[in-house]
Amino acid sequence: MRPPEQVKVEIVRQWTRKAETDLKAAEALCAQYPPLLYPACFHAQQCAEKYLKAFLTWQQVEFPKTHALGELLDLVNQVNEDLADKLSGLTVLNPYGVEVRYPSDIPEPNRQQAEEALELGRFVRKTILSALPSIIKYNE
Repeated sequence: MRPPEQVKVEIVRQWTRKAETDLKAAEALCAQYPPLLYPACFHAQQCAEKYLKAFLTWQQVEFPKTHALGELLDLVNQVNEDLADKLSGLTVLNPYGVEVRYPSDIPEPNRQQAEEALELGRFVRKTILSALPSIIKYNE
């Protein structure tokens, strides 16, 4: 039987590995010619979502099955107000979690929006990893 702390570390690492895969997908989709913008935005949102869930897992905060970054940030705020404040701009990624994947009245994202989504994904990665202990590192 593994110690609970070791199990927690592994679960958080699983979240960060998934988040890294989404970040790499967003980067690759933006780099294509022509770029695949809405899928890039979707994966940037997924990266942010999974990093938030990694942090919440580390803090042992239960979270619902949701793509709503605002809901997740509210939970982050309960344990770390400064971190939640730093990440408050993430909610602009919300439409990319669900709406952009389906036909609707929402216009397709443009190149600038995709690049901004990608930068937000990178920002979340950097910010969350700096808030986690050094034993949590993404291993390729």
